[in-house]
Amino acid sequence: MHTVQPTHIRIRRVGGVEQIELHRPEALNAWTPEMGRELLAALRAASADEQVRAVLITGAGRAFCAGADVKVPRELEPDGSPDLHTRLEQIYNPIVLELRRMPKPAIAAVHGAAAGLGVSLALACDLVVAAESATFLLAFVHIAVMPDGGVLPHLVARVGPARAAQLAMLGEKLPARTAHTWGIVNDVVADDDLAAAGETLAARLAALPTTALASMKEIVNASLGAELEPLLAREAQVQQRHATTADYAEGVAAFKEKRRPRFIGA
Repeated sequence: MHTVQPTHIRIRRVGGVEQIELHRPEALNAWTPEMGRELLAALRAASADEQVRAVLITGAGRAFCAGADVKVPRELEPDGSPDLHTRLEQIYNPIVLELRRMPKPAIAAVHGAAAGLGVSLALACDLVVAAESATFLLAFVHIAVMPDGGVLPHLVARVGPARAAQLAMLGEKLPARTAHTWGIVNDVVADDDLAAAGETLAARLAALPTTALASMKEIVNASLGAELEPLLAREAQVQQRHATTADYAEGVAAFKEKRRPRFIGA
């Protein structure tokens, strides 16, 4: 059991399972750089700890994770445009890579909203169990940017290019049952059963031969095709292209003002 807790996540060791709870319930566990750094440190520690045999990621409150917190101001590039790539390169992409590289299984237990980086986080895990209330949303298009955090390659691997494009380009919510039918999640359970289902699955994996599981994970990663790290690096570079567009400025303003954006294609 951990005695010192970070601020924005909660960590609990149960047997061989490291349970990591995103803990900004007042903000639907939306990511801030500080929460990202805490999560990255926790994942790296769990990966290196031989006593940890599986990792379970959950969210506190009403949602799993509502994505990046748009209320946190963006850093600026030298030319004054918003910096859309540094947090990806320094914090968020390393989280995705750590989850894929750790030689032990990672499980996401998702309830309520999983949006943006919340979907990226869930799909970077090996297995996903969802509550009936769970919804998956890639709303990036509504602020005139592209999905990031590796979610597109992971979606293409799970559901194929047509459905991945549908989710990314239309930015519509996908309910848990449809996500299960499509192959995005492994199981759907009643909301009241989610905590027990996630813990049971993680404990089951923790009792299995970890070396064999690590080998399976290695080959699954290799079978996905393009190397993830250079793909994430390219993704961050491409994301930055949107920083100076009028549509991005309009999308962010419309989101904050809770109105429909008026995009002009520039």
